[in-house]
Parts: sequence; C-alpha cells; structure tokens
Amino acid sequence: MKTFRRTPALALSFAGFLTQLDVTAVVVALPTIGDDLGFGLAAYAWTMDAYSLAFTATLLAAGALADRYGRRRALLIGNALFAVASLACGLAWDGPSLWAARAAQGFAAAFVITGSIALTASAYPDPADRARAFGLAGIVSGVAMAIGPTLGGAVADWFGWRWIFLANLPFCLLAALIVPRLVAEERAADARPLDPLGVALLTLALGLAIETLLAGRTAIHLAAGTGACLILAALFVVQQRRRPQPVLDPALLTQPAMIAVALLLITVSIGYWAVLVYLPLFLTTTFGLSTTKAGVALLAATLPMVVLPPLAGRLATEWGWRALFTCGLSLIAAGDIALALNPTWTMALVGMAVIATGAALVQSQLSGAVVTLAPPALAGMASALTIVMRQGGFALGIGALGAALGQEPSGSGYATMFGVAASSAFVGAGSAFFLLSGKIRS
Repeated sequence: MKTFRRTPALALSFAGFLTQLDVTAVVVALPTIGDDLGFGLAAYAWTMDAYSLAFTATLLAAGALADRYGRRRALLIGNALFAVASLACGLAWDGPSLWAARAAQGFAAAFVITGSIALTASAYPDPADRARAFGLAGIVSGVAMAIGPTLGGAVADWFGWRWIFLANLPFCLLAALIVPRLVAEERAADARPLDPLGVALLTLALGLAIETLLAGRTAIHLAAGTGACLILAALFVVQQRRRPQPVLDPALLTQPAMIAVALLLITVSIGYWAVLVYLPLFLTTTFGLSTTKAGVALLAATLPMVVLPPLAGRLATEWGWRALFTCGLSLIAAGDIALALNPTWTMALVGMAVIATGAALVQSQLSGAVVTLAPPALAGMASALTIVMRQGGFALGIGALGAALGQEPSGSGYATMFGVAASSAFVGAGSAFFLLSGKIRS
C-alpha cells in the first residue's frame, strides 16, 4: 500500500500559512494602527484593501510567470518579497507608507499562493493523494485564519502592532530554508501568455469602485465613479473575449449555475469576510473591549471555519449544493441581522458564531463547485476565477461596509453596516435557490 507523503504538502502549506495569518492578525489591530498613525475610517479600510487589491490583480499574472520561470522559484521570490514588505509595514510612519507596504505584501502573497497551489497539484499526481494534500493545506489555512485575530490582538497589546508584521521575518526565513529541501522545481509544458493590459483594466476597475464607495461624498461623485468603473469593467470583458488565450474568460459566466456560484463567492466575502474586518472596531467601541479581549472574542467568528468544513462536505453529498448554499447564506444573513439589532454581549457572540457557521458550510465547497461546473478544459481558469471573485468581493465589501458605517462609527452606523451585509447574504441565498439545480451534487 502506497504511503502518503505529508512533508511536501506541509512545507507548501507552511509557505502559505503566513499570508493567511497576516490577513486576520492585522484585522484586530486596525483600531490601534489607526489611532497610532492618525487616519480615519476610509484609510482604515484601505489598510486591508491595498493588500486584497494587489493580491487580486497580481494573481492573474503570477500563474503565468510561475508556469514560465518555475513554480518553486515564484513561491520563493514571493516569500522573500513578503518578508521585505512585512519589514516595511513594521516601519511605516503614516497611512500612505503603510498602504504601499500592504500592497507589496499582497503582490508577494499572490506568488506564494499561486506557486503553492501549482506545486501541490504537481507533487501529488494521484487524485486521492492530491485531495488529501489540498485538504491538509485547507486545515493549515483554516488554523491560520482562526488564530490570527487572537494572536494579533495579543501581540498588538503586549509588544505593539508593528510586531504583527515584524514577527513574519523569521518564519519567512524558515520557509525559504524548508521549501527547497522538500519540494522539487516544476514548470508547465506550455507557459501561459502574460496580459498586462487585462491586469491593468481589472485593477483600475476594482480600485476605482473601492475609492468611490469610500470617498464618494456627493451624487455626482458617486455617479461619475460608478460610470467610470463600469466602463473599465466592460473594456476588460471585451479585451478578454478578443484574446485567443484569455487569462479570465467571461464566457465562464454564461451558465446560470456559474452565475450563482460567482454571486455566492462575492456575497460570502461581503456578508462574512468583510464583516470580519469591522468586528474588532465594533467590539472595542460598543463593548469597550481591549485589543486582546477583542481578539479572543473573535474566536466565535473564526473557529467554526476550522471545525465545520468536514460536515459541509457530507452535507453537500446528502443535500446537494442548492440546499447547502441556500442554508449557509441564510445563516450568514441571520447572524448579520443579530449584530445589526443593537445586540447585548451574548447576542453579539451568538451572531458572530452564526455568520461563521454559515460561511464554514459554504466556503469550503465553493471552489469544488466552480471547478465541477466549468468545462474540463477551463478548470484551471475556473480556479483562478474563484480566487478573483472571492478577493474582489472582499475588497469591494470592505469599501461598501465602510461607506455604510460612515466616518464616525456609531450604533446606527453599525446597524446600517450589518444590514448591508445581511442584504448581500440574502442575495446569495436567493441566487443559490433560484439558479442552482437541486440535482447538482459535489
């Protein structure tokens, strides 16, 4: 009987661990960072969105560069750049310097994640072993996301927020030593073409949408920003359809089921992941919690993401995707509504646990749904679409919720913000119910 080799999967998972940990660890320290560097809510949002936007944009080119010049090389270069960018974050002296460093982190993380996924797939040619390897990577990623808020809160309180970034350096060094010893270099037989124009159009469209949401003060500004964003998005679609080898083929979104899954990716990102960004501010201002206590409280909103994915897999087989996704998005909506109702401390904890439960039921199954529903020849592009939709929805969600919250967070602002998140989740539940077939199984 063949033995499953865990060490390459663990090494590759460790390389991506920091990029996942960094997302949620930073979230809980954002109020402290804002106070220290003296920036407001729009800048607060850009601390996360600079990372997410750079990651989303770079992802489209990172895969092509990794295929052409070596996937392990791409991962290791990304890891080194992530270390340098983390140092720059730790040394930031104002908002713009921090946002630039966060964008550099997102740029580097795209190469780490792309290289890690491609190397894992090539290191395990047997489908069963590959499934186990990606399952192991999912567990490591889930643990990183779950412990991030608690660890980030403790580090920010005990040592200062800068050490959230500076602590990355020894771990990046460790990854640089481990990966070359355990993972062989891989290149694709046919390297994909680069598409700088497509990347630029998508980045500008997303960036303009986020800035319009956060900074739009008048109807004229909102209309102009929205119009320009839609024009750029349309140009991206036209440009991709004219390319013989598009990096992101819009034709993937012509089936109702694919439209539903795309909407699910976006609405989960708004209803859960973007909410996670504002929960520390909500907890500290509403209940007077310290950064450390807010980080511990956020375990209610993250631990279900670690323990429930196996249950989601069984339910997907028994119920089908329509029932599972409708149930999961409905739970997210219910949890967001609970948080919108000026909750007591107990109700806030329950609301956070409910949104995390809904997200855990949906998140782990969406990638499989996208790849299964897409034509076999477009499976790789469908995987890229999954990450772009998820990260793009996260970036836009941060902007939309920040606009709903307003510049001076208050009880009514939080109610509006959580209400917007709940509305997004209801849209996702409706798209799953009406556009997915009950016969589809994972």
